[in-house]
Amino acid sequence: MRIRVTATASATASPVMGRGTRGAACAVVCAAVCTALLLTGCTALSSSDRSAGDGRDKGTTAGKGTTAGKNGDTAPLSGRSGAPRRPVPRGKGSRLPDDFNGDGHRDLVLNDLVKAPGGTYGDDAGIGIVYGTAAARGLDPAVRQILGPRQHGARVDGALPAAFDAVAACDLDGDGFGDLIVTTDPPYDGIGAPPVPLQILFGGPDGLGARGKGGGDGTGGRAVVLRIPAKARAGDEWPDHPVCGDFDGDGETDLAVTASAGRVSYLRGPFGRTGAPRAASAPIPGGGPVLEAPAPEADVNGDGYDDLVHHTRARTPGGAAKGGLLLGGPEGPAREGGAYRFEAVRFPTAPRLPSGSGRTVTELLGTAEFTGDGRPDLVTRTHRGERTDLIALYASGTGRPVITFSTSIFLGQPDSPTPRAGRGQSP
Repeated sequence: MRIRVTATASATASPVMGRGTRGAACAVVCAAVCTALLLTGCTALSSSDRSAGDGRDKGTTAGKGTTAGKNGDTAPLSGRSGAPRRPVPRGKGSRLPDDFNGDGHRDLVLNDLVKAPGGTYGDDAGIGIVYGTAAARGLDPAVRQILGPRQHGARVDGALPAAFDAVAACDLDGDGFGDLIVTTDPPYDGIGAPPVPLQILFGGPDGLGARGKGGGDGTGGRAVVLRIPAKARAGDEWPDHPVCGDFDGDGETDLAVTASAGRVSYLRGPFGRTGAPRAASAPIPGGGPVLEAPAPEADVNGDGYDDLVHHTRARTPGGAAKGGLLLGGPEGPAREGGAYRFEAVRFPTAPRLPSGSGRTVTELLGTAEFTGDGRPDLVTRTHRGERTDLIALYASGTGRPVITFSTSIFLGQPDSPTPRAGRGQSP
């Protein structure tokens, strides 16, 4: 049996500093994380679709990308395969939930990467990470890595996963480096409760999946399976839709995951490098089959406890939707809080794609603070099929992207982290 799970969590712009709520900012996406998190499609037609009746862009040049006057891009960030790479800067830790190398700058998680013509990636091209920077544009596509199950997945019953998709980002072990929660497809014979499909990749001074002394994450660069104690599970449904937050107000990041019949598996942090939570209790009733963090603030009523939203079906990121609220407290997200509404996000005009034909779709990847002004920015992905795309970062309140790049920069890159450059070593 194989599963494909899409994240629905939104990234918040800044930490919510309630009573002991260091983990409040961890209610994401991702993204995006930011992600994850950060990661399914909010669909809109781009300007090229509105102006070109045959579905093709006008006034663009096929091949190496568009000019700065059309989409705000600057060379070499037009996203071509083989674009220059630089090593991941070594960080010392931060409070950002999706700062995987701890240098104080939020990083971007990308699930949907374009594929090369004729390329065979199976179902997944991998997870792309673009690291943040102190520059005004907020992201540096030259500092990137690709994560995949071959190098980074945990084996279950001796088998590596085929699916590998980011669903949430937060600092689960409290070391100051963001961690990435990934959903996979472990073997399952259909008898009894299925195995837990969620795995954790821990961050560190050199980013996600680092190995070796000093910069290693203690797991050999591989993910570990999230451990959900039997007493915290219910029924035979796949654990799904993880949401990070400090639900009990103790200053540590907790995790909420779906269980059967609308119940919630509540796992108290911090988490160990084995993937085990500090504590867990019987599943909480009154939830739904889809979980999400409130946005833009994880603590809706300002009482110092992060809260949780549940839905009957997955929400399109950026779209208006209604759900039910579970309020956090000393026992976790266990109190009914009434109805909750997500407001729609207004999209700027999408950048023109450099080439290709067909319907152009723009998706919201997340809203979070990337550019250093303290206000939430917006990240979108505009694409045609699986071969052409542009990621665009819009600073808060602007309609022109400060940077665009294509996920084709990851083509041909092995799913392993970039080593740090030392003396006599070029990146």
